[in-house]
Amino acid sequence: MLKKIALFIASIFLIASQAFAVVEVNTADQAALDSITGVGPATSKAILDERKKGGNFKDWSDLEGRVKGVGPKNAVKLSAAGLVVNGQTHPGALAAKPKKNTMPAEMNKAQPTKAVEGKEK
Repeated sequence: MLKKIALFIASIFLIASQAFAVVEVNTADQAALDSITGVGPATSKAILDERKKGGNFKDWSDLEGRVKGVGPKNAVKLSAAGLVVNGQTHPGALAAKPKKNTMPAEMNKAQPTKAVEGKEK
């Protein structure tokens, strides 16, 4: 029983570490780039081709300007998924966090609903 629990815990840590993996755009191969949500084969190939042609990317704006399909909005999503340029996340990725609930407290509480009585014919 103890071995099963230990194996379960180890599995959770392994899955969690893979889910939050950081991929450096300047050193990643195609498989690593494809592992990022939002990067498909065409985008990873474009990144690798541009990196080979023009050298490493200096920053996020350099990546956005050189790789077709990676614009400011997409770059924020890719950064949130774990892509980094020179170890840096996209500046807009911090602002893209979910907003807090701004409803007034009295509206946020569950309201009881009235039962609707059916009409008999």
